[in-house]
Amino acid sequence: QVQLVESGGGLVQPGGSLSLSCAGSGFTLDDYLIGWFRLAPGKVREEREGVSCISTSNGETYYADSVKGRFTISRDSGKNTVYLQMNSLKPEDTAVYYCVATRVPPYGRDRYRMAPFSVPYDFWGQGTQVSVSP
Repeated sequence: QVQLVESGGGLVQPGGSLSLSCAGSGFTLDDYLIGWFRLAPGKVREEREGVSCISTSNGETYYADSVKGRFTISRDSGKNTVYLQMNSLKPEDTAVYYCVATRVPPYGRDRYRMAPFSVPYDFWGQGTQVSVSP
């Protein structure tokens, strides 16, 4: 069973930077997408937004349009840890950030690559708060 534990987050002023980490365990040798979703204040669970993810098979990365050029995802495979470096933060980035993971089925690789934030994610961390405010 995959388990994900986030760390990092906190309060930062607009234009500042934060880094999130996600330590994972229980992964097999299969292909996974590992990344981050977020839930903004006042929104319901179904409105969680995909932020970024990375493929464990080839390191390909994916970003939501709202964070491209500001956020960078990376992975240390030896430590089973995924990082999210967030720069030029905006108030609208305020949210609870969840580390997520899903196994990519061999028959569905194309679909998972084309719409990585629309596929079901089976594993979720507990979430960490990121607040961007003056």
